[in-house]
Formats: sequence, C-alpha cells, structure tokens
Amino acid sequence: MAMTMTQKILAAHAGLPSVSAGQLIEANLDLVMGNDVTSPVAIHEMEEKGFQKVFDNEHIALVMDHFTPNKDIKSAENCKKVRTFAKEYGIRNFFDVGQMGIEHALLPERGLVISGDVVIGADSHTCTYGALGAFSTGVGSTDMAAGMISGKAWFKVPSAIQVVLTGKLQKYVSGKDVILHLIGKIGVDGARYRSLEFAGEGVASLSMDDRFCIANMAIECGAKNGIFPVDEKTLAYMEGRTSRKPVVYEADADAPYDEVVTIDLNTLKPTVAFPHLPENTHTIDEIERIDIDQVVIGSCTNGRIEDMRAAASIIQGRKIADGVRCIVIPATQAVYLQCIEEGLTKAFVEAGAIVSTPTCGPCLGGHMGILAAGERAVSTTNRNFVGRMGDPTSEVYLASPYVAAASAVTGYIADPAKLD
Repeated sequence: MAMTMTQKILAAHAGLPSVSAGQLIEANLDLVMGNDVTSPVAIHEMEEKGFQKVFDNEHIALVMDHFTPNKDIKSAENCKKVRTFAKEYGIRNFFDVGQMGIEHALLPERGLVISGDVVIGADSHTCTYGALGAFSTGVGSTDMAAGMISGKAWFKVPSAIQVVLTGKLQKYVSGKDVILHLIGKIGVDGARYRSLEFAGEGVASLSMDDRFCIANMAIECGAKNGIFPVDEKTLAYMEGRTSRKPVVYEADADAPYDEVVTIDLNTLKPTVAFPHLPENTHTIDEIERIDIDQVVIGSCTNGRIEDMRAAASIIQGRKIADGVRCIVIPATQAVYLQCIEEGLTKAFVEAGAIVSTPTCGPCLGGHMGILAAGERAVSTTNRNFVGRMGDPTSEVYLASPYVAAASAVTGYIADPAKLD
C-alpha cells in the first residue's frame, strides 16, 4: 500500500506494515513535551489518577517558557509545581530560567528531536519539528499525561495535502512569507486534520530556519502536522546535536494526496496577515499606510538566528521610529549569545529596541509587550486572533522579521526593499 511520509512514520511506530487515512492506531512515542502552562495540568491528572512513575525520564521534556521569568504568583506556582515534579521523577530534560528557551526552538537545537521521530507536545505549535522530517503534533494536557505514563498515544492517521515548492526565494522574502501565502490560499481550516507534506525542488533552497518557521504554522491552517523531506541540510543540522541516528522516511511516488498545491517561490512577495486571522493576507505592495505602536521580533516562529540577522540587517544604523516600541526576543540562550557575539544585540539597543531573555511572553498576551486598547503591533509571531496580544480592540499584523524591522524604523507597515 502506497503511503505518505507521515503515514510511514506512524506505521513504523505502531508496529504495522502499513496504515491508511482515517485508521485509528496506537503509536510509540520518542518524546513527550510540555511547558509551564500545560505541564501543571498534566501533572495534576497523573497525581489524581494515582500514577507514580513515567515511561522514560529521558524522553520527556519540560520547558518553562510561556510566563517565564515568572510574571506573577500564579505563574511562579505553576513553574514550582513542574520543577518539583521534574526533580522527583528525575526528568533529564527540564529547562528552567537560565537554561530554557522557547520550546520549539530549543528542542531541535538540543538534538531532542530527529528525523523519523514521533513527538507529542502539549502546545499547538509542536508541529514545528516536521522541519526535521519527524511526525510531531500538539495535544491536550490529558494526552500529555497519558504519554508521560505509557510512552504511547492514539492517533487517527491523517490524509495529506502535498505542497510542491518550485523556484527560489527572492531578497527580503522568507519562510514566513511562504507559510502566510499558503494559509492565505487555502484558509485557516484548509488542511484540517490533514498532513501538509512539502516537496519539490524549491525545498532545497530553503534554510532550516525557513523550514522550522513553515512547519511551525502548519496548525494555522488546521493541519495535524507539517513535514519536510530529509536532505543534506537536515542531516547537517542534526550532526553533532545527538548520538541517536536519524531514520529517514520518504513518501512513495504514488502516495495518495487529497490535493496538490504548487507554490512558485520566485514570485512570492513579503506578505502580511491582517487582523484577525492568519488567512487575511496581503502582499506588501497592496498595503496602504498603517501606523503602528509596537513591533515584536521573536517567538517559536521567528526567533532563530537567521531571524535575528534579518531584523538587524534592516535596523542596524537606523533608529526605531518615535512612538514605536520594538521588542526583540531571541528564541534560546544560544541564539541570545550568538546575537551578542555577532554584534546584533548592540545594533538593536543602539537603534532604541529592547532585547529580552527567551520567552513566549507577548505572543500569547502573557507579558513583555501587552497591547492597550486600540494599539497596533507588527509581530513575527504566529497568531493574530482578537485579543491575542492584549486588549480586544488591539490589532496584530503578522509578518516576517524583514517587514517587522522595516516597520519598526518607519513607524508604519513598510516594504524593506524601499529602505535600500
């Protein structure tokens, strides 16, 4: 039976020769992940049901990143609960302040996810790891608890959409523009409970950071997961990060797809998602002047080193516009340190931006950049729902680091090419 890449990974982890779309399976897990918001709920479920051990203390990752450094007593208590649990159960991959990073950037960086893995995480953007050729998907805290106890999870095998990429990205166009274009094309429910499987010669031109960004936002069009083929760039990224050997799966040539979507990377332009859905996209040349109050550059979507470099390439030697707050958040401690070593942090600070410790903070309206009534923000995050970053009357415009940086120095949503 012909299978997609996702279906092959799931079949292997279920111990089956093949699977088909719609089939219910129980699969072995390589990693179970939670954060400071979702883990306390999972831990409570374990305690309430009387379970007193985990399936494997090396294959659970607990990352304190959403409301950390803690913004209030409740968030401090949540982290304390997870900290206590991690110590009691000997969780090897517990990441607290000073060691933590934004979970979906940190886990690949630390080599905790590799090609061929099956990963669940109590966070919707767990689909990020598909950039490495892994099956990864977000689940609820109860499923996280079950995964920590048993090392297994139930899945309905998804059907798939094949996204064929051709050509090569042009200057000031990035992976963020690719995924915003796709979401704008198929809608926020266009891939509901299906796998987005990327293919085509255009994949080779994308950096790993581009791929992480694209896979990260697969959930924003309803996908169960997003996944990229494993190539030399993938293998080079994993080299030296883990002692485990990647397992490479390839879709069959006659694999069944519900539909095929083709994107010519050559023709893409910087793209912005207007409030209040990621599908509400406009290319930069279609946008009339929209003044802004805040810019956020960071998150699990665009907080990696290439994102920092892209933003710095625009901001360096310029000043943040009067009346604009620019908040830069490297996704991990390693990215933060690299920003310092490359002089990016200096460029941001000299321009009038602030640089924060790694945190999800403003993305979910947690802290480090809440919007007041009527304020507008350009953000490199992944969601722009009503009230996502603060007051319900505020507005969030999703964009790439290039567009966000150009907007920060002009004071309105701007085309980075016009600053050349």
